Amino acid sequence: MKRMNGARILENKELVSEIYEMVLFSKEIAAIAKAGQFLNIYCNVPGRILPRPISISQIHREEGTVTIVYSVVGKGTKALSQMVMGEEIQVMGPLGNGFMIQEECAHPIIIGGGIGTPPLLELAKQLQGNVAVYLGFRRNPILVEAFEKIGAKVYVATEDGMDGVKGNVMDILREKNPKVDMVYSCGPKPMLRAIAQWAEEKGVKAQVSMEERMACGIGACVGCTCKTSTDKKQVMNKRVCKDGPVFWSNEVIWHD
Repeated sequence: MKRMNGARILENKELVSEIYEMVLFSKEIAAIAKAGQFLNIYCNVPGRILPRPISISQIHREEGTVTIVYSVVGKGTKALSQMVMGEEIQVMGPLGNGFMIQEECAHPIIIGGGIGTPPLLELAKQLQGNVAVYLGFRRNPILVEAFEKIGAKVYVATEDGMDGVKGNVMDILREKNPKVDMVYSCGPKPMLRAIAQWAEEKGVKAQVSMEERMACGIGACVGCTCKTSTDKKQVMNKRVCKDGPVFWSNEVIWHD
C-alpha cells in the first residue's frame, strides 16, 4: 500500500475563477511520480475522511516538487484553496499507472478538455514539446502559455467563443485533420468517447485518462470501476484508481 506523506505548500494561486494551482514540496513523491498519475489529497475538513484525487500537472525532480491543478467543487477543495504557503498537508501517492510514452511515434498529439488538461502538461514536457496540443474549454482556458513555453503548438476551442475557436475540441480536430500516430487524452467521458471513435477512424492508438469519482484511491473499495473488454471479448470491470486512470481507448466499453 502507498504510504502517507507530509507535503509542504510552496504556492497556492488561482489561475482563473475557481481553478487553483498548488505547488507541493515532497522529495519522495517527486522522485517517483509519472505523467498521468494522481495524488490523494487530505483537505483537513472536519467530518470528511475521504481524500480528493487530484492529477499531477508538473514534476520537478531536482527541486523535489510536484504541481497540482484543481477545481473548487465542494467543501474539501474549498478548504484546499484557502491553504497558504508554508502549511503542511497530508498526501498519498503517486497513485495510478500514468501515461505510457510511445517513443517510436513521430506524430503524437495531446487532447485535453477542461480540468482534464493539467495532467497532460507533464506529458507534453516529457515529449519534449514535440507535440501538437488540442484543448477544449467551456470558457477561460488554462495552462495554454505553459504548453507554449515548452514548445508545443497549441490549438484552443471554447464554447463561449471568447478564446480560440468557438466550439469544442473535436471541431478543431476535424478542421485541422492532423497527421497523427498516437493520441494521449484526458477530459470528460463524452469527449473521450468521441476521441476514441475519431482515433479508430484514423486507425491510430489512443490513450485515455478516465475521470471517475473515487473513494479510497488504491483499489480496495472498487468504487470507481470502468467496463473494459479483452481481446477475447470478455467484459471486465477495472478500477480506474488502480488499473488506470489511463487505458487504451479500444479496451474501454463506451456504451452500456
